[in-house]
Order: sequence, then C-alpha cells, then structure tokens
Amino acid sequence: MIPGTGQVPPPAGAVPDAPAAGVGSGASAVGVGPGVPAVGVGSGVPAAAVGPGVPVAEARPGGPADRVGWAARAGELWRAARGVVPPGHLDAAGCNVPSDRVLDAVVAHLRLERERGGYAAVPDLTPARSALAGLVGGGPADVAFLESGTAAMAALLGGWRLPPGSRVGHARTEYGGTLMLLHRLAAQRGWQPVELPVDGDARLDLEGLRALLAARLDLVIVSHVASHRGVVQPAAEIGALCRAAGVPFVLDVCQSLGQVEVRGAGASAYVGTSRKWLAGPRGVGFLIVPGLTPAMDAAVPTLGGHQWTRSASPYEGPERDGSMPGVVRYERPERDGPVLGVVRYESAERDGPVPGMVRYEGPERDGPVPLPGVVRYESSEAAVAARVGLGVAVLEHHELGPFAVHAHLADLGRTARGVLDGAGGWRVVEPLDEPSALVTLRPPPGDSAQSAAVRAAEASLLVSVVPIARAPLDLREPVLRVSPPPGTPVETLHALARVLAH
Repeated sequence: MIPGTGQVPPPAGAVPDAPAAGVGSGASAVGVGPGVPAVGVGSGVPAAAVGPGVPVAEARPGGPADRVGWAARAGELWRAARGVVPPGHLDAAGCNVPSDRVLDAVVAHLRLERERGGYAAVPDLTPARSALAGLVGGGPADVAFLESGTAAMAALLGGWRLPPGSRVGHARTEYGGTLMLLHRLAAQRGWQPVELPVDGDARLDLEGLRALLAARLDLVIVSHVASHRGVVQPAAEIGALCRAAGVPFVLDVCQSLGQVEVRGAGASAYVGTSRKWLAGPRGVGFLIVPGLTPAMDAAVPTLGGHQWTRSASPYEGPERDGSMPGVVRYERPERDGPVLGVVRYESAERDGPVPGMVRYEGPERDGPVPLPGVVRYESSEAAVAARVGLGVAVLEHHELGPFAVHAHLADLGRTARGVLDGAGGWRVVEPLDEPSALVTLRPPPGDSAQSAAVRAAEASLLVSVVPIARAPLDLREPVLRVSPPPGTPVETLHALARVLAH
C-alpha cells in the first residue's frame, strides 16, 4: 500500500500493468465493433511501435524503473490516440475525450445495427467485461452495464433488501444524487443513515469507522474520489475494516476508476461510469458486484434479468434463494414513496445475507425471480454501441498501463495545484500533493466559481463549476473544478492561472 493514498503498487519485480488475460495487444475480440482491434492505443500509434503481444508498459524507454519517463509517455500516447482534443480541455472529471478508436467502434457498431438489424448485431461483450472487472479485481460475470453511474447506484440500492432499522454509513462528502436516493429509501424503508467521521481534509477517519462498525452498521457507502473534492479515500483500508466486521461495502468509483488504483479495495460492489477517467462514451454506467448475496436484487425486475415463477400455494418461511415475488410493504404508513405491494418483513434479523423472514400475502402467488449473477441489474435494451465503445476504452487503458496512467495523472494533479494555488487569491481545497488529477479551488472575496468559468471559456479553457447540490452536506459555496486529462500541457494550466489572477 502506498501510504496515505489507498493505492496498491505493482508487486516487486513485476512489470507494471501487463494486460489481463484476453487483453494482450495484437488480439481481436468479438464485441468491440467490426474491424476494430480489441486493444491498441488508437490512431497514430501503430502496433509495430509496441510489438505483438507486448503491452505498452513493457516498451517504455528506460524500462519500468524509469517511472517519470514511462508515466509521461503514457500521457503522450493517450494524446496521440486522439485526432481531436478540445482546446484547453480541463474537464476530464466531467466528460473526457474518447479516442479515435472508441469513436470508430461506436460508429462501426451503429452501422452494423443498420445493416443487420439491432438484435442480429448484438455483440459479445465478454472481453469488455473482463477488462473492466480486471481494474477492480473481479471477473466478467460480476459486471452489469447500465445507463449511468446514477442509474447503477439506484439499481443496486433500490433492490437491496435491508430490513427496517438498518444503519447505512456514508461520509458528509457523499455525492448529492446518492444522498437523495439514500434518504428517499431510508424514509420508505425505515433505514437509518449514519454519517461517517472524516478528518480536516475530508478523508475518512478509519478509527471512527472502526468504532461505528463495532456499534453496528449494516452497509457502508463511500465515494472513492468525490465529485467536488480531489481527496482519495483509503479504500483498501475501509474495505478491510468492513470485511472484518462482516458489513457490505459499496465503493463509488465514478471519479476514481481510470485515474487512481482501485484494486485491493475488496468492495462488495463498485459503481462507475464510462465518460470520465476511462474516456468512454456518454450514456454508459456499470455495476461490478463480486459480493452478490441473496439479499441483493435490482430495484425493478426485467425480462432479461429475471424469470417468472408460479407457486402452488402461499409461501411463508425463510427466503431460500433471494427471490422476491412481490413488492415490499412496510408496516408503518408510507407517505412519500412508490413502494407498495404484498410483502412484509417478519423479523429484524440483520446479521446474515438474507435479512429476515418474509410472508407473501394476498391472492397473487407468482412473480419474478432474479437470474443468477449480476445480469439481474442489466437491461437488454440499451445504447449497445456505447457499451462497445466503453469496452474499447477500457482495453486501451489496460494497454497504456493503468499504473503508468495513475502516476501520470497524480503528477498532473500536483503540478496543477502548484500552479493554481494562490493565483488571484484562489486556494486549492485538497492537499497540494494529493495523488489525483481532480483539483478544486475556492474563490477569493469578490470572485466566484461561475465568473471564473465564464472568463476561462472566453480564453478557450474548459473547466467546471461544482454547485452546492453536488455535495449538500459538505459544500458551503460552489467551487471551481479543474481536471486535466492525460497529456495536458503545463502551459494550459498557466493560462488558467492567468485567468484566475484577472
């Protein structure tokens, strides 16, 4: 473990970031678009520059020991894979720039759907699932594609059968959309949100978490890197504490996967998105659920993820297989939510994977049962071309070498903080040496994030304003977010510093 970062370095003597099985360069894979290689770093980077079967991580000048050199090289190759990058683009944390190869894969699949028909053109996304799961230490069967990170979190929490009285831990820095979802579910289902303690940098207090786990938590939700603050949470340590306590741990990796190390967290479930640091298309999110239990199901059953069953008689007794052939009714009055139906919890058992006894009441005796695995969360009707594009983006990330990309982005983040902190009175929020490329700044008196973003746009610089609603328990005013993608020239950061100073 790299102290204070939550990141896991490569094993001693190992070559950093050799691709996972099935991801080696020179191979083709069904499911990433006709004529589009499964790997490679995009247009302008010929395969001969690396060599068949040799990951880029092994071909860097100076070898793996030359970390500064190969990290910088990762940024150069990332840029070379894109024929077009918006000038002054400093918003990777909002929406990154897909490579030429990703664009080609999306367009190629759309053409294939037009030529063959959408259903006849359904691709095999197993290589994409394998590559994505490899970034967290899972397997292809653990991956479900959805429409966004928000949709993935809603599917995960909305169908999780935690009993009334369950205590769900989150930090004050949690994403606003997740907070709204959690508090709605808490009101409907009788859950109790519990704020987890953080230190002065808003990093989770591990001893405080340990104490709360001992006092009883039933679920822990953490954003690895927040949308409004570039602090990297110690995910591996959090995961170890939760596993030791037998408590499920959900890690939101929307702002971390692709820029910091996630392997080693050991979470029960990961929620992520395509369009940020993985630089895939918009409109794709994902769940990776290595720790699926019978208590977990999608919020809404689908024909692709569930099957219809009939029972010969009313069923009463312990749930045996995680099925939920009804919707949940709680015994207190419902005031503000859509949860209606015919099931009630008969006990408050909280320490097993199946949270209680259920009685199916009423005349309806049949209902949907989830299929094995995480397919229960996935809709078969989707923007499939975007999923294909995400697969190509993740394979490219493997080919560049995740550890090299992480090191490069950490360097970029430190450089950005050094250049921007103090410019025109603006102050960086997170520690200057934080190993992330998500940088946030507080305005000086008389200026604002909105005004600075307008001035930046006039100078052809693209930055973000993070509103209070993005982190309503933590933000007191909007902040300016600067998130340079790989290969960003230092002069671009100096140009922003001049904008902030005037």
